Amino acid sequence: MLENGDRKDRESFEDGLGGLMKQAGEEFSVAGRPLLDGGVARGRRRTVLRRSAAVTGSVAALAAIGLGGSFVTGGIGSSQNGGEVGGASSALSPVAGTLAALLPEGQLSEQPVGGGGDTDDRKRPRPEGVASVVYDDGHGKAALSVTLNREDPGRPNKDELSCPDSNLNTFEACSATTLKDGSRLVLFKGWEYPDRREETKWWYADLLTPEGYRISVSEWNAPAEKDAPVSRSTPPLSLDRMKELVRAEEWRPLAASLPAPEKQAPAQPVKGLSGAVILDRLTAQLPDGLEVKASGKQETEAAYVVVDDGRGRSLVQINVQPDMSDVEGDLFGAGTEVLPDGTKVVTREGPGEKGGEGVKMREVDTIRPDGLRVVISAFNTANQNEAATRAEPALTLAQLRKIATSKVWRK
Repeated sequence: MLENGDRKDRESFEDGLGGLMKQAGEEFSVAGRPLLDGGVARGRRRTVLRRSAAVTGSVAALAAIGLGGSFVTGGIGSSQNGGEVGGASSALSPVAGTLAALLPEGQLSEQPVGGGGDTDDRKRPRPEGVASVVYDDGHGKAALSVTLNREDPGRPNKDELSCPDSNLNTFEACSATTLKDGSRLVLFKGWEYPDRREETKWWYADLLTPEGYRISVSEWNAPAEKDAPVSRSTPPLSLDRMKELVRAEEWRPLAASLPAPEKQAPAQPVKGLSGAVILDRLTAQLPDGLEVKASGKQETEAAYVVVDDGRGRSLVQINVQPDMSDVEGDLFGAGTEVLPDGTKVVTREGPGEKGGEGVKMREVDTIRPDGLRVVISAFNTANQNEAATRAEPALTLAQLRKIATSKVWRK
């Protein structure tokens, strides 16, 4: 079972492991879900935790904005309809005013800064390039958020603007395409909570133009992203309408007016094994009788496989992390076994951590004297967000231990 402190460490690192989903700011990316879950990620270096914490909040949390009352919207692709907003538009930020003009006819209602009624929240300045509203087209209130950004056109973003891994994330539909003008577009239908513990749906469109303009729109079938009852069966705009919305020319001047992106520092050489090497070595060490049904990897440090021994699919994931001595004291305490070569070993068994019904986890965590940490987990499901598909994980603790302590990770 995971200690509370360990769980917080794991959750913090998961936010940064593959780039946060729905981040706003310079590193905003609605598509960047973490690759791996669970104890594999727990206890990552504090430098990584600090780096992931530097980009804070989700779209709605950052984008909440006071609108000064209800008003009538216009229609997508028809800027002339913006006149219907009338005097209320003067109380809006440029982003919110443009959103009002582009939405189909409906009512937009006030939402205080910070999303609550606190006086300090209402005094908080509106974030530049960001807006959020509660929109009602007559079929129920829905939260909508827009984030505009400028990114370095030379920065490679194709991998970032991609769909989540369907083996590790639950969603209804997703497409990632490169348009004729060179823009990258992601359209996504999913749920605010991937484990479906609430039926709050989250749909988004995320566009990056060749000029580096990033236009991202999110919508929910509730008046708030979280902690609000579902108010309609689906969000108000179809994905086709969302595509039309993010591609509207009206966003371009607003994005162009934002501060130019800072030049990215040259990438530093990456220490440790690549995800491709880790995946190959993990696959080579799997016990006989397991068929690999799916697999995935990060650029470095992490990989996973979904295996089946004839009794159902089972997720197996691994992290191979160099220079982890700074968290050794936190992760390898009482009950730690020390091998003759100085390697420390901890084993754990307990429920899964993503909410899937009946999900069980087995985990072996190791650290060598030089700080090399290898941690491997197995589950009795192919996706922790979904219900268990078998009685137990496909690998035993002894088999996981053999893989984690193997000498192949030193090569």
